[in-house]
Amino acid sequence: MSQKAQAEEELRKLSIEMRYLEQTAEVLQQRITMVNAALTDATYANATLDGIEQQKENAELLVPIGAGSYVRAKLADSNKVIVGMGSGVSVEKTLAEAKTTLKERLDELENTLNSAQQQFSQVAQRINSGRERLESLLSTVREGKS
Repeated sequence: MSQKAQAEEELRKLSIEMRYLEQTAEVLQQRITMVNAALTDATYANATLDGIEQQKENAELLVPIGAGSYVRAKLADSNKVIVGMGSGVSVEKTLAEAKTTLKERLDELENTLNSAQQQFSQVAQRINSGRERLESLLSTVREGKS
């Protein structure tokens, strides 16, 4: 097999790998975005629990309903919290248990985010080195046609 034919074969394989890596990078970027959103949500929930801890029963609170809007509510029991466990399941917990659950969730999300960011970085490095190799192969193929 001639050098040109070898270069063309490697170019074909490398271009397929590059498409795969680019798709992988896109999926990882989406995962990072979703984990960041979940992290933000859990951080707000944790901060809210910290605020509730400072309140007395029957304290008047502003409860966010979305889009920068709030409703006034009275705190019936500052030690009982309903915590979402996933898959539409919620459980009543004490404030301390809820804070522990949220802390564990925050730790998990941070680990997931770090892992996804590391994977993304590795894929990005492979894409960059692959592009350099593609340019080199293209030069070799073009020189062979001249």
